[in-house]
Amino acid sequence: MKPLQGLAFLLLMQSAGEALSHFLKLPVPGPVVGMVALLLALRWAPVQQAVAPAAGFLLNHLSLLFVPVGVGMMTHLDLLGAYGLRLLLVIVLSTWIGMAVTALVLRWLQRPGKTEGGAGGEQLR
Repeated sequence: MKPLQGLAFLLLMQSAGEALSHFLKLPVPGPVVGMVALLLALRWAPVQQAVAPAAGFLLNHLSLLFVPVGVGMMTHLDLLGAYGLRLLLVIVLSTWIGMAVTALVLRWLQRPGKTEGGAGGEQLR
């Protein structure tokens, strides 16, 4: 029963994001707005407890979520044949760029001038 409640909450957040995006005419897709709302809601312990079983279930069956992508690729093999190398190049380059940006941000966050907040009440400078 708990996974169904968590799944219902996830769907509710996505629907709320869709509604907000539509009615406020936001330039951001509804699922993204719903994900940000979910991120904010996850700071509340009852939401964490409700969503955790559904998240665990979805993670355990994550491979099933790739089936529609595989079917979609099979139906568009002609496009994949025509643009496959370009798509592969874009995927590889964007992955490398994402990893490089992540490494640079991590290095910037870990530079020597910063200290972690500890028991003594220190804060980041």
